[in-house]
Amino acid sequence: MTERPLRRSPNQRILGGVIGGFAEYFDRDASLLRVLYVLLSVLSAAFPGILVYLILWIVIPERRPHEA
Repeated sequence: MTERPLRRSPNQRILGGVIGGFAEYFDRDASLLRVLYVLLSVLSAAFPGILVYLILWIVIPERRPHEA
């Protein structure tokens, strides 16, 4: 089994492609992951969703178009 790196998605992006990248990496529905992320961010006082998203946007590189 070959491990592919986590990359931001250029195809499944609404803002930065972070959640779309996680959806592609874990082979899940991007819309479902977005809803879960927003719910976790809103309902949890201990999870700073916007700050975490911004950090991930900076840290995770974008997948280039020729990468699979």
